[in-house]
Amino acid sequence: MTTTTEGTYAPRPGGAPLGRMIAAQAALETRMLLRNGEQLLLTVIIPTLLLVLFSSVDIVDTGEGEAVDFLAPGVLALAVLSTAFTGQAIATGFERRYGVLKRLAASPLPRWALMTAKTVSVLVTEVLQIVLLTVIALALGWSPHGNPFTVLLLLTLGTAACSGLGLLMAGTLRAEATLAAANLVFLLLLVGGGVIVPLDKFPDGLRNVLELLPVAALSDGLREVLRYGAGVPWGDLGVLAVWSVAGLAAAGKFFRWE
Repeated sequence: MTTTTEGTYAPRPGGAPLGRMIAAQAALETRMLLRNGEQLLLTVIIPTLLLVLFSSVDIVDTGEGEAVDFLAPGVLALAVLSTAFTGQAIATGFERRYGVLKRLAASPLPRWALMTAKTVSVLVTEVLQIVLLTVIALALGWSPHGNPFTVLLLLTLGTAACSGLGLLMAGTLRAEATLAAANLVFLLLLVGGGVIVPLDKFPDGLRNVLELLPVAALSDGLREVLRYGAGVPWGDLGVLAVWSVAGLAAAGKFFRWE
């Protein structure tokens, strides 16, 4: 009869520390997103082309001042929408369909930690987007104003709101339905979310509804701060906070892993 002494197995069996697991999963999620051509089209190429095109060609009346001063905050909001909502909803929906989430849920990584890793991946991607779009906007003559902390707060709440809605969609609908619905919402909000077309171009009744949408609140808040140097846009922050709490709570309650 043979016996084994403690420390025989190396590396020691068991899960890695939780922080290391989250970091490794977040790095994997980020690499997968950046290697996906469709995701890059959605998160980088489309916002960049919109910023350059509408800043260079007088297509939409953006009011007084340079067009880029109106467009840059809206395109930053679009970048958040494309990554936190559309991209995350589609990717998570197909991971759920193919059983990836089911298998990951059976690993030592807790489910909440998996969602945390996905959130970190979204934030890293958004930082890259914002840096790229900011450099391009500055090259086009953008002159931003306002408090950077307020901008960060708006972007954080906007990310939470869009992420909660994206996970809710991915966790409740079939993957094909998520793909269609997420892209449709992206296109509709591109037009009606105050990103490219000013909301005051819409009829009063419709405008009052559009102003309550998260991307409209985000683009309006960013525009108030970055274009006009306003203080804290409490109304827009309130709209984003309500969407964040409601979306994340609904996603946590109704998300199905299989």
